[in-house]
Amino acid sequence: MRKGPLCLMCLTLLVVAPAHGEDSAPGGSSTPLSLSAGSQINELQQRLKASEQQREELNKQLQNADSERESAQLSRLRQENQRLKLQLKEAQASTSPRLLTDQQQWFVTGGGVALIALLCGIFASGASRKRRQWLN
Repeated sequence: MRKGPLCLMCLTLLVVAPAHGEDSAPGGSSTPLSLSAGSQINELQQRLKASEQQREELNKQLQNADSERESAQLSRLRQENQRLKLQLKEAQASTSPRLLTDQQQWFVTGGGVALIALLCGIFASGASRKRRQWLN
């Protein structure tokens, strides 16, 4: 690209850009715009206050509804908890109490096995052996 058309294009943009940026008022005076803007601002501020009040009221209603729903759910959960506690007590009462714990049961089983092994050893050695054999 040649430098000539590039400079010409930049110069045209510099001249045309400020012309597009200027806005002319139709009446030539800016006072009616400021008065109408002031009334619009007041109106918008009043609408903002009204909407904030509505928002606060809706938040209160929402909190009330949430607390009512939570209280109903809480009471349901408490009733279910009581029912489950009652079922647990009934289940514990219906089962027979265990005489031995698991650890005690293993101890008794081990003792029984040791006693059986001792008796088998005595009977397997034979009763016909004499005491003399022990001395040799």
